[in-house]
Amino acid sequence: MLCYVGKVSLCCYLVTAVIFSVLFLNGVTLQFLRNIWGGLIIGPALYFVVVNLLIKNIYRKNFQDSYQVAVRACFLGFAFALGIYVHLLAPCNIKVFGWYMGVMATFHYSEFLVMAIIQPKLVTVNSFVINHSMQYTIAAVSSWIEFAIETYFFPDLKTMYWFSLLGLTMCILGDLFRKAAMLTAKSNFNHLVVCEKSEDHVLVTHGVYALCRHPSYVGWFYWSIGTQIILVNPFCIAAYTIVSWLFFKERILIEEITLLNFFGVQYCEYQERVGTGIPFVQGYLCDL
Repeated sequence: MLCYVGKVSLCCYLVTAVIFSVLFLNGVTLQFLRNIWGGLIIGPALYFVVVNLLIKNIYRKNFQDSYQVAVRACFLGFAFALGIYVHLLAPCNIKVFGWYMGVMATFHYSEFLVMAIIQPKLVTVNSFVINHSMQYTIAAVSSWIEFAIETYFFPDLKTMYWFSLLGLTMCILGDLFRKAAMLTAKSNFNHLVVCEKSEDHVLVTHGVYALCRHPSYVGWFYWSIGTQIILVNPFCIAAYTIVSWLFFKERILIEEITLLNFFGVQYCEYQERVGTGIPFVQGYLCDL
């Protein structure tokens, strides 16, 4: 059963996404917005003020937890709807940014929702992984800057829709694979590498874990590269591939040392049968 903050987030995300999507898909609204393209800037600002006031009033009795979750879920719901708006109204060389917005909003909200299902006692506002790290923020901003520069100087580059569709497919499949890993691991999954083994912690080797040892990392790895393929960002495609590979190589190494301490020979045998899932990353191998 979904916990309270999970229900709050689901309600806020769906209500915001549906209401604004319907508005943006409405012919009259679209015609109105076409006449005031500047509304793309004015709209979100007004939305932020109005929604924050409403949420503060609704969740004032449990402000710290419910409000923080609700405002993030509403923001992501609006970002998803805004992606539809950008796709429908923006010039041809900007449309794919709408796809990117939808992918980002879906990924970050579903991270929280799945954690609320499998780890209701541990779910927090950090489970949205929006502020994952400074490096993550820098990477995202860098991709936006590259997209803006190339859109201005090389507009035709951003109309390679077949290439963007490839990236969208990678993002969808990568995200589904990651969420499948989280749901399969259930209470054994955590966004952080744990240092101490809990009593109910077991080694999961079935489902997607029978295909690779780190399916959640594999999904995130290909999802991250896919976001840049959507945007047709040549430099960030290369940079994201290299940086993501280095990040997960180190993360897997640390995690496997921990898992070997937890499960010993059982994990060694699992390593013999199944690879990490990320090309040229072996993890921390042991000799039986």
